[in-house]
Amino acid sequence: MEIARAAARLFVSQGLRATRAEDIARAAGIAPRTFYRYFATKEEAVAPLYAMGAQRWAEAVRRAPAELSPPQALEHAVRHTLTPGAGVSAPGWEWARTLIRLAGTSPALRKVWAEVCHTTELTLAEALAQRMAEGDDNVAARLAASCDLRFAAAAAGTAVRVAVEHWACDDTPGKPRRGPLEPALRNLEALRALRWANMTP
Repeated sequence: MEIARAAARLFVSQGLRATRAEDIARAAGIAPRTFYRYFATKEEAVAPLYAMGAQRWAEAVRRAPAELSPPQALEHAVRHTLTPGAGVSAPGWEWARTLIRLAGTSPALRKVWAEVCHTTELTLAEALAQRMAEGDDNVAARLAASCDLRFAAAAAGTAVRVAVEHWACDDTPGKPRRGPLEPALRNLEALRALRWANMTP
C-alpha cells in the first residue's frame, strides 16, 4: 500500500505525465526492479487505493444486518462506505476524489479504474450471494455465478460508480460540494424493482 500512496502523492503533486515509475519507487523506498515486480505500469500502482473503497463496500454488504433485503443491505453498506469519517476518513475521501478525477484525464489510469470497478462487481456478487444463500456455500457459489445476480451486482456497482465519478468531477461554480452518498442512494433505488426472490443459482 505504501507504493500506491507514494504514487498517488506524486500524481497529485507533480502530475501524472511528469511522474515516472522510478520516481514512485524512490518515494516508496524501493528499487525500480521491485516496483516492476508488482506493477507493469506507473498507473497500476494506484489500483490498491481504488480497490480499497470497493472492498470496504463489499465487506459492509456482508456485515449488514441479516434481516435486511439485498437492496436494503446495499443501501446500508453505501451509507457506511460513502459517509466521510465512517468507512473512510475525510482526508481519504479527498485523495479518492483526486484520483478519480485523474482517471478522467488519462486513458491508462481510466483502464485501471475500470478494471477495479469490474472486480468490484464480482466481489459484490459474492457478498450478495452469501447473504441470499443463508449459509449454504454451494448455493452461494452457484448464485454468485448466475446471470441474474451478476447483473444486479453490475447495476449496483454502476449506480455507485456514476455517483462517485460525478461527485469527483463536479466543479460547478458557486455550488456547494456535497459527497456522493445521496446520488448513490437515489441510483440504488432502481434496484428495488429487481426480482431478488426469483434469482436462482
